Amino acid sequence: MFFVDTLELPGLGNRSYLAGGAHTAVAVDPPRDIDQVIAAAARRGVRISHVVETHVHNDYVSGGLELARVTGATYLVPAAAHVSFERTPVHDGDTAEIDTGLTLRALATPGHTPHHTSYVLEDSGTAVAAFTGGSLLIGTVGRPDLVEPRLTERLARAQHASAHRLATELADDTPVLPTHGFGSFCSSAQAAGTSTTIGREKEVNDALVRDVDAFVADLLAGLEDIPAYYAHMGPVNAAGPAPVDLTPPALADAEGIAARLAAGEWVVDLRSRVAFAEGHLAGSYNFDADGQLATYLAWLIPWGKPVTLLAASPEQLSAAQRELARVGIDRPAAAAVGGPASWIRAGERPASFRRATFADLADRYADGEVVVLDVRRDSERADGQVEGSVHIPIHTLHRRLDEIPAGEVWVHCAGGMRAAIAASLLDAAGRDVVAVDDGFESAVTAGLATRGSRGDGGPAA
Repeated sequence: MFFVDTLELPGLGNRSYLAGGAHTAVAVDPPRDIDQVIAAAARRGVRISHVVETHVHNDYVSGGLELARVTGATYLVPAAAHVSFERTPVHDGDTAEIDTGLTLRALATPGHTPHHTSYVLEDSGTAVAAFTGGSLLIGTVGRPDLVEPRLTERLARAQHASAHRLATELADDTPVLPTHGFGSFCSSAQAAGTSTTIGREKEVNDALVRDVDAFVADLLAGLEDIPAYYAHMGPVNAAGPAPVDLTPPALADAEGIAARLAAGEWVVDLRSRVAFAEGHLAGSYNFDADGQLATYLAWLIPWGKPVTLLAASPEQLSAAQRELARVGIDRPAAAAVGGPASWIRAGERPASFRRATFADLADRYADGEVVVLDVRRDSERADGQVEGSVHIPIHTLHRRLDEIPAGEVWVHCAGGMRAAIAASLLDAAGRDVVAVDDGFESAVTAGLATRGSRGDGGPAA
């Protein structure tokens, strides 16, 4: 008998896994906050005997090294990965006994990185799961451009070959359990569905249904910007991440928060975009804790800039701190809990801005008196846009505020989340802003879109 438990990391669009038998288990691509992996093992009543990495990660800080240290587990890392810590190097074909009759077999699957390795879990010699990391994903593959630009095409071709190796060596009913592909920007495309098998991928995955030249051409053409913080994740993981510190940050009062704003630090309001628009501390930015907080805050904030978190509750603050630690934003400079009334100095008033729909925009846009700002990605805009709108993707906006024409700015994305972030940046810069909190398909209904749109087809709303 065996089990496979999935640990969801929706904020990063990733999954980690705990798999094992009656007594021992292996943790696959564990997150920075290892307590949840340890808790999963405790619920199963098993000891973690092995920790494995499919590759040196570019999108989050791994908890593998610390988990292995705490549990005494053997730490398996691909042999070709350049790391600065002690580990057990893994070569193609190596095996590790996880429990009685339960074996983990390494398969070299380069492409996402040159050293990428998948792991096949075998129960009495039969493959029962394939942990494919950033290789074969659900309907797609991991992107090949995160390591070195000169290697991108070579790695894209390797992805095609690795997908075919998995499809050839594994039975059609073998479950495919990737780390990336659930909203992660490590995925080369966003696919629907939450589970798959080798047989299913043979039917739908471009890497398995198209010849290598056509596959590579389309894969390379579809690659978009890499989140800026990715540049820091690989080196941290290669050096060996420090243990995570989730102790509560220092609390700040209204005067302290004002001093941090005046010093140029980032003050981030974690409340919902609705609550933020209704009233907030002037100069603060809105990154909804229920959105892709870690991805977008880490992407936009200058790396190393101190950040103060404003939360509606202690629980929201704790969850956000955990999420940010996963991407290397380890210690908030300070924090406060409550609402604008306790964050604003005596005599000051909360700032606010309007929220609207695309139907509201259609009524105003006809007068030609407003600026429409589209903060979606290039691929989304190519699929449909508001005629005459200004296009500045959200992850570049904080550096390009001066490119936005004068006037009232109506900012939109695909669903409202990114528009709220953008509206907060504009509001903090003193612009008159309206956040369009609506699905982009409503722009078609309102007669604003120049052609059909897929709406929110990717890992951002």
